Amino acid sequence: MSPVIGVILMVAITVILAAVIGTFVLGLGDTLGDNQPTTQLDVSIEGEDGDGDRDLVIEHGGGDPIDSGTLDIIVTDEDDNEVSTSGEFSERFSVGDVETGDFDVDDTGNGENLRIRIIHQPSESILVDRTIEVDGIDGVENDDITFN
Repeated sequence: MSPVIGVILMVAITVILAAVIGTFVLGLGDTLGDNQPTTQLDVSIEGEDGDGDRDLVIEHGGGDPIDSGTLDIIVTDEDDNEVSTSGEFSERFSVGDVETGDFDVDDTGNGENLRIRIIHQPSESILVDRTIEVDGIDGVENDDITFN
């Protein structure tokens, strides 16, 4: 091995060690936070029986299991009225699980677009952000989503 290659390797090792030590000294390793779960969630809005409520159906189609207490679920209408919940269904939401929650709507309209967001609190990441057109409603009533 030539002396030039030896010097290059020594400099590279020194730079890598300095970067690793600097990261720990400055505390940058602590700010990485929790990782977002890798998961496939499917959401839908069901129920058209005129009783003033709709069902939010969430299906876990694959990926990591999630503790339900770490999820914020928010449904917003076109006028920015929203219904939400946090961690009210089974403790562990795993592949194949389906959860249904109902929420109140104003069912006197022709239709409304509802935006559904599911947010993983520890990583502050959005797992689902979907807009669904729902016939026969005129928005959501400010209330909570209740899971069975």
